[in-house]
Amino acid sequence: MNKGKTTVILIRHGECDGNAKDMFRGQMDFPLNERGLKQACEAGQAAKHLGIDAIYSSPLLRARQTAQAVADACGLQVAECLGISNVCLGDWEGRAKAEIAIEQPKLWETWLKNPEDLNFPGMEPLTDVMVRARAALDDIVERHRGGTVALVSHRTTLKPLVASCMEIPKPWFWRFHFDTASLTTLLHDERGYSLLHLNMTCHLSEYRSEWN
Repeated sequence: MNKGKTTVILIRHGECDGNAKDMFRGQMDFPLNERGLKQACEAGQAAKHLGIDAIYSSPLLRARQTAQAVADACGLQVAECLGISNVCLGDWEGRAKAEIAIEQPKLWETWLKNPEDLNFPGMEPLTDVMVRARAALDDIVERHRGGTVALVSHRTTLKPLVASCMEIPKPWFWRFHFDTASLTTLLHDERGYSLLHLNMTCHLSEYRSEWN
């Protein structure tokens, strides 16, 4: 084992109805739908060959179900990590994006163009998500230095997390993409984080992209 290099596998959860119906999910606890359960199993089959030592998951159900499928394939247990939970989106949660676009056009425009600056009552700013997700990742890497760990999280957590690791300045949110059940690989050593693979989906038997 190389004590100086740690591999981090970032896994976005499988599809839930909130994804399929183009809704804002946030902290709403959607379970995986049928396609999502299949994606989770396929992600597990892809991950089982990666030498994963530990699996951490957001506490939200769609992430925990995905993480459990990966853990089952790898013969591991899942540890919950609050720091990689999804963003809180206040009263947008569970609402169709098309409805928000009509009812709150100025905030919707900010979401489309500068989500890093989006802030409204009940929302957790993405900059706050970045800080707590990065702190959680750094702690996990320190605990598993030289090993391989998997983190199962959410698109709106993974984007600020990777932007922080890569030191990408604003605007960063729409500069890269994470599909449901995708795998992304970071390496960490004395020089910091490096991005090895982004949004790998070749293990999925059915590809469906989600953009806005």
